[in-house]
Amino acid sequence: MQEWLWMSAAELGRGIGAGEIDAEALTDTYLASIEAHPERDRIYSVVTAPRARAEAAAAAKRARTDQRRGPLDGVPVSWKDLFDSAGTETMAGSQLLKGRVPERDAAVLEAATIAGLVCLGKTHMSELAFSGLGLNPMTATSPNVNDPGAVPGGSSSGAGASVAFGLAACGIGSDTGGSVRIPAAWNDLVGLKTTSGRLPDRGIVPLAARFDTVGPLGRSVEDCALALAALEGRRDAVDLGGTRLDGMRFAALEGVVMEDVRDGPLKAYQGALARFRDAGAEIVAIASPEIEEAMPMSGVLFTAEAYGIWGKTIEAAPDKMFRPIRERFELGREVSGPDYVAAWRRLDALRREWAARMAGFDAVILPTSANLPPDATRLMEDDDYYVTENLLTLRNTRVANLMGLSAITLPTGVPSCGVMLCGSAMGEERLLRVAKAAEDALA
Repeated sequence: MQEWLWMSAAELGRGIGAGEIDAEALTDTYLASIEAHPERDRIYSVVTAPRARAEAAAAAKRARTDQRRGPLDGVPVSWKDLFDSAGTETMAGSQLLKGRVPERDAAVLEAATIAGLVCLGKTHMSELAFSGLGLNPMTATSPNVNDPGAVPGGSSSGAGASVAFGLAACGIGSDTGGSVRIPAAWNDLVGLKTTSGRLPDRGIVPLAARFDTVGPLGRSVEDCALALAALEGRRDAVDLGGTRLDGMRFAALEGVVMEDVRDGPLKAYQGALARFRDAGAEIVAIASPEIEEAMPMSGVLFTAEAYGIWGKTIEAAPDKMFRPIRERFELGREVSGPDYVAAWRRLDALRREWAARMAGFDAVILPTSANLPPDATRLMEDDDYYVTENLLTLRNTRVANLMGLSAITLPTGVPSCGVMLCGSAMGEERLLRVAKAAEDALA
């Protein structure tokens, strides 16, 4: 049964459907592994064992009577600690929300439960989701699967760790500036960022609502496609069959996203490009004046909205926050209303320009992260190192958030190095098919 812990969510679902895997035994295996794991308390903030067992029992009964609700019915998953779950503390990684117990599940958790997914519990995250590093001395810093001394990536840090360490078949996270894709890349997983507005945000603790998105972290593109369908309440996911890179056109983004890319991620990215070419894809190097102009707007757009949502709460108890995170929120206090409105108006125009220029490509590609996972101890002791690494970590992923795109990161085969494919807004189905072909080429 231990082999179940390393199978993809899709494989587990097929095993349940074929009668080869019992959903109750599967959940019991995960719960026992979580309980025995030395990193349990750094990955899960809450384990909801009674709920998981009840949901697994119902899934097992449906499987026996040929009434399964979908391909992931009975598959155990984890949830980032910003998705409300009824009767379970949900504090978004922040002492500011300690003791917060919602009465109702978040809309996406409700949909996933109806689809038969088994809720194992809640996973640790960066405070209020405002860091790509995954460092959280106020609650817990989750481990990195490739380097015990490094951070795991955030803010969906525990979500990524839960899958990478074999303690969940899939993790559900959120992505405002890279928070699904960074922990996925640094823990050798696939991570899907959906388009803002595609999935409902009811019952999700916000960071910057106009950028916040929901997305899965899994072992394969297929896992992410099936999870997206479940989160949307759909039984059937996009068909990934028959996909090939031969004849596809990729825009390889140049400019700011390639500045200061460290040797490891750069070589991994170049290797991925070579494999895409070998598989028949045409790769066109392309500059992006839209990105060059939009990047400096981040300090206005993200921080102003985040501080507008959380400013009063933070000011009431500033000592409950890790100083670098608090200071990042406080930057939004200095942004004027006119500057914020003007920035959004200009960004909307840049998004239209980007969409027109990229319409002839199947995907835009770039390194997921320009750096490798930084050392956790040094981040705590060296302020300059913290600032530099945090900004570099989220720079490339922010492209998709700024342009309002769907995006996915794939492991390159080099530890903690991902390659990112950006699709169009609301173009997740097409992007997933392209990503499946890319995944096959990388394999």
